[in-house]
Amino acid sequence: MLTEQVTVTAPVERGLLVRAVRYALAAARLATPPRLPLPTPCAGWDLRTLLHHVGDSMDALSEGLYTGFVPPGAAADGGWAEAGCPEPGGPVGGLSERAATLLCACAAAGSAESRVVIGDRELNTSLITMTGAVEIAVHGWDIAVTCGGPGTVPPGLASELLPIAALLAPRGTRAGLFADPVPVADLACPGDRLVAFLGRRPRP
Repeated sequence: MLTEQVTVTAPVERGLLVRAVRYALAAARLATPPRLPLPTPCAGWDLRTLLHHVGDSMDALSEGLYTGFVPPGAAADGGWAEAGCPEPGGPVGGLSERAATLLCACAAAGSAESRVVIGDRELNTSLITMTGAVEIAVHGWDIAVTCGGPGTVPPGLASELLPIAALLAPRGTRAGLFADPVPVADLACPGDRLVAFLGRRPRP
């Protein structure tokens, strides 16, 4: 029953978000200044733009978990990059600070059924947390691949995110969010299956 739940976001979902953030930050440490102009698996985005987008997404998640409200299009804001000024600590240092804020917001969130308003929709904090874990992990893969790092999401994390991704991004409702799934071998590892489901082509 809801009254028997702890008064923080469910530990499993919170743990997934923590692990996704750790993976993304480990990948971001490979983002040296000479690599920032490199193209990424996200069409039309270089590495600098991708890092800013991940940071903006973290900010939107933090705001939702702290306040229960996310302004429409918050995750698409250009932030420091759009304002035309350098982000304190650069895009990588700024990402670390924004990740810390997100994890604090997650720890301080209400019950798993607390509501967060996003535009004209309401989602509970459980779903918000899982959505953040999927997005951040997959963008961590985008960053890692761009920088020549490990080409797979950690298998344990990917295995737990796969069914969540299938719930959040069914084939018929992903237009504008993810490309169509990419076929992979039946024996592909969980990390390859996760990124392929979300429209990425796994590294050979």
